[in-house]
Amino acid sequence: MTAEFNLIKQHFTHATKHTDLGVGDDAALVHVSAGHQLVVSTDMSLVDVHFFQDAEPYNIGWKSLAVNVSDMAAMGANPKWITLSIALPTINNTWLLEFSRGLMACASAFNIDLIGGDTTRGPLNISIQIMGEVPIGKALRRDGAKDGDDIWVSGHLGNAALGLQLLQKKLPNVNEETRSVCLKAINTPQPRIALGLALSNIATSCIDISDGLMADLGHVLKASNVGGTIQLESIPCLPDIRAQLEEPDTQRLLLAGGEDYELCFTAPSQQRENIMDVAMELRLQLMRVGRINQTDSLTATLHNKVLNIKHLGYDHFSSQT
Repeated sequence: MTAEFNLIKQHFTHATKHTDLGVGDDAALVHVSAGHQLVVSTDMSLVDVHFFQDAEPYNIGWKSLAVNVSDMAAMGANPKWITLSIALPTINNTWLLEFSRGLMACASAFNIDLIGGDTTRGPLNISIQIMGEVPIGKALRRDGAKDGDDIWVSGHLGNAALGLQLLQKKLPNVNEETRSVCLKAINTPQPRIALGLALSNIATSCIDISDGLMADLGHVLKASNVGGTIQLESIPCLPDIRAQLEEPDTQRLLLAGGEDYELCFTAPSQQRENIMDVAMELRLQLMRVGRINQTDSLTATLHNKVLNIKHLGYDHFSSQT
């Protein structure tokens, strides 16, 4: 057996739950449930771009999959299958054991089968394709926001961006509770699959917050041909962050920090009670942070004063965020 096939057998061959033929053949065989559409997305994770050289391999494995699962959440889809393509500078079985443990922990948490992929030698590069199902015509999309809709976000924003600063050793004086929460947010994000599924008959549009609230909401507004306003003071965040809302760095953290992997969605005001019911059922904070309007722009305000946010979010082809 070659080193490549031994690597696959040792680290990436697992029992599947809803797959006709998985790892070990030329291709996998799956079937989509009756009355459903296939939902497909892919993401790459590159060393020194998406994670540091010395990052814990368990965290790399978890997060490499979690960011894909978050795309399924944004579509209101149920994730079912992934393929993994990974380039490795060398075969390091200790590293691979922890990486695969993190990857499969995330897969198990969301009932996902690993059904195939590829390995090769090269700079560390992880590419995952994810596939899921959604009832025909029920997918959440970006192009449905309407004038007068409320803008909502889930969870807390800014934690991951603060966590990144901690990894970069830029915030030595953060208290231990905040440090723990923020490092967990950046290392092992928790995709909002249950929320996406619950919003299928409620939300008019949805997107996951990966590149920053302003940037990602901007995609919704462009697709829907509408504008919007965000009230900074309404954005849910940690007390340590809220205490510094007047600071430009804090404003950028909340509006353009990125990697929150929470959901931002729009819904008519008549749905507010239903959304609160979802929040209670899922035990998840859902907060109304703004409103869709008929303009062609997105603005952010703090106590009714318009803010000047120069960098709206992460750009994969820019050194600025």
